[in-house]
Amino acid sequence: MKLSIVTAVLNSHEVVRRQMIHYNKMSLPDDTEFVIIDDGSKPALVHDKTTNFKHRMFWTNNFGPWTQPAARNFGVKQASGEYVLVTDIDHILPKETIDIVRNNTEYDVIRFRRQVGVLDENGDFTQDMKVMREYGLLPERKLKLPPHSNSFAIRKGLYIGLGGVSEQHVGTGKYPNREELPLKRQLKKLLEQDKITMWDDKYRPRIYMFPNGQYCGDKNYNPFGLFHNESRSIRLSRKRQKVWQNSQS
Repeated sequence: MKLSIVTAVLNSHEVVRRQMIHYNKMSLPDDTEFVIIDDGSKPALVHDKTTNFKHRMFWTNNFGPWTQPAARNFGVKQASGEYVLVTDIDHILPKETIDIVRNNTEYDVIRFRRQVGVLDENGDFTQDMKVMREYGLLPERKLKLPPHSNSFAIRKGLYIGLGGVSEQHVGTGKYPNREELPLKRQLKKLLEQDKITMWDDKYRPRIYMFPNGQYCGDKNYNPFGLFHNESRSIRLSRKRQKVWQNSQS
């Protein structure tokens, strides 16, 4: 297996449905799989076995707040690919970017540039600005977005060898977790030491993101209720953190 696309999901059932149609239209080769980690959705996601591409689904049954770093690390461990492409369910991968990653043999890490985009109810991709505004994109914003530091492709062995993303704040309610920062620092150090190779950032492949959150004027903004309702504004007290941690033991 060349490539595993790993995505953790919480209460985004309609977007998962659209993503599955999107991937189905690509006719992905057998050396590529989609690994979905249902991280506490209610109701749980249902595994669609009718697709024309390889995908697997796992359920963490983890119902604490902001547990996606643990779900991501778990998903990477389940992945079969030599490379893993990790991203969030509100991000959209074009076929061109998937092909770049799956055909790569030289580089250990590939990062992405980003724009806004939407998969409609039929799984069709659009960047029509009228649609972007309907989803809530601020009037002053254009298509271009800053890169998403938590979306990247990497050799699976390298990711696991470095310990994956940090799980330090899992279940605390803290947002953002910044779980990717320790891993980014390790990769930067290895790159400076010429111990790994990284795709030239000037030619980063492109990914897209549904307009939501801060790009629509409110970090908790959830267009049409497509995504989860985890608050990005509340951090659990130490007492509530302890209650949650005890519930997981």
